[in-house]
Formats: sequence, C-alpha cells, structure tokens
Amino acid sequence: MMFCPKCGSMVIPKKDGKKTIIECSCGYKKKKAEQMELKEDVKKNIPKDVDVVKESDDALPISDEEICPKCGNKQAYYWLLQTRAGDEAETKFLKCTKCKHIWREYS
Repeated sequence: MMFCPKCGSMVIPKKDGKKTIIECSCGYKKKKAEQMELKEDVKKNIPKDVDVVKESDDALPISDEEICPKCGNKQAYYWLLQTRAGDEAETKFLKCTKCKHIWREYS
C-alpha cells in the first residue's frame, strides 16, 4: 500500500490515457506507477454460543385500571412507544394478563 508523501493519505491508481498514474486527493501525482495490488481481508467474528431468550411479560408493569375489551379481565401489562411525531404523546400498548389480547390506547 502506498501513501502520499505530501499529506499521508492512501494514494489511488488511476488511468491517464494508456498510462497508470498514482494520484492523491490533495493533488499530488506520480507519473510512474509501481505494480500494486489492493485487497481487503474481512474477518467475521461470529460467536459460537448464542443464547436465545424468549420474550417475557414478567418484566412489564401491570395496570389494574384497564379492562380487556376481549375477555373483561381487569389487569393488563403495559408499555409506551413513540409511534408518532416527537412532539405528540406516546402510544400506550396493553396486553391482557389472562387472554394475552393486545390493544392500544391513545393519549
């Protein structure tokens, strides 16, 4: 790999008619290009042991003020998401603790 003697950046080989020249973004040019090869080695670090964790409702808070529209249960897990513009209120999602029905409540 070659670097520019003027600014230290990596130089790029370019075609100038039938000749190949070396040129840098700072304006440095070298008329005679040496034989060079550009290559990149990509190493993937894939972990061998991946733990899959099932989604659990146990971490969500429970509201005693909501009534499930499907079964009438009076408890529901809830969470808030910003589904609209940042200057508008969040959307409250609810999930029945009994039948697992999910609905939303807009503020």
